[in-house]
Amino acid sequence: MKKPDDRIASALRFTAELVAWVATPWALSKYSWVLAVLAVVVLIGLPTVFSTPGDKKQVIIPVSGTVTILLVLLQLAAAVIAAWSAWPGYAAVLVSLLVAATLVTERHRWRWLVSTDRRAG
Repeated sequence: MKKPDDRIASALRFTAELVAWVATPWALSKYSWVLAVLAVVVLIGLPTVFSTPGDKKQVIIPVSGTVTILLVLLQLAAAVIAAWSAWPGYAAVLVSLLVAATLVTERHRWRWLVSTDRRAG
């Protein structure tokens, strides 16, 4: 199976990731600056270090497509939960809509990622 053209999905996913990187430490800073910093390290570091071969140009530690999907879901969940915790309702609604659109557009990429698991196993 050929990797799908996912330019729109990539743009939405990246925007949602940016929201997660900003909103999560913002929400956690109410409780602990250490947690806020740790959240940024986890949200940026894990997807940087772990990726599926063929999905990114440079792979540091190769993982299955399922792991990549779970990392994206972590980012999307963090974006929504943190936005509702830290920001006004209208902003949280916009973030929720962004994440919903991201989930819809990610379907083709996720099918491809799961197919890489089948080929590898």
